[in-house]
Amino acid sequence: MALLSPLRQLLQPDWVVNGTLAQVPLQELIARPSRPIRALVLDVDRTLLPRRQAHLPPSMRSWLETARQQVPIQLFSNNPSRSRIGGVAEELGLPFTTSAGKPRRTALRRVLAELAFPPDQVALIGDRLFTDVIVGNRLGLVTVLVKPIDPEGRPCERDRLQKLELRMARWVGTPMG
Repeated sequence: MALLSPLRQLLQPDWVVNGTLAQVPLQELIARPSRPIRALVLDVDRTLLPRRQAHLPPSMRSWLETARQQVPIQLFSNNPSRSRIGGVAEELGLPFTTSAGKPRRTALRRVLAELAFPPDQVALIGDRLFTDVIVGNRLGLVTVLVKPIDPEGRPCERDRLQKLELRMARWVGTPMG
C-alpha cells in the first residue's frame, strides 16, 4: 500500500466542486486564507467548452468576464486545434496553450514562467483527474476539479470518463469529498 501513497496524493484535488466552472465561487477561491490565488490556468475541453463546440455557453462567458477582472487567466489544453482553442482565447483576449501534453509538466512550466507567480498562488481548474489534477499537483498548484459541461453549460450527467477516473482514484484510496 505504501507504493500507492504518491499516486493518491497526485490524484487528490485541493477542491472538488459539485458543479461546473460557472459554479466555482470565485471570491472564495481567490481569497482562500491558506493559499490565496493570484492567477488561473483553465482547461478548455469539457471545462469551458462542450464537446465538439467552439462557442462558450453564457454561464461560462459570464464567469470568465468576472474572473478576468480580478486575476490573470491562461487557457491550457491538450487539444491540438489552434483554431478551436485559439478562437475562444482570441474572443476572450486570453493567452492560450494547445497540445499541452498533460500530465507532463513542460508546457505548464512555461505558463507558470509567463504568469510569474509561485505555483501555490496559481489554481488549475479542470474536469479530469488523470490530466488536469495530476499535472497541477506535480507542480504544486492549487487544483480544482469541476464537472464537465454539456452543450447548455450544465453539468454533464453522462460523463463516463470522469466517473471512471473517480472510481479508480477511490480504488487506490484517494478520498474524494
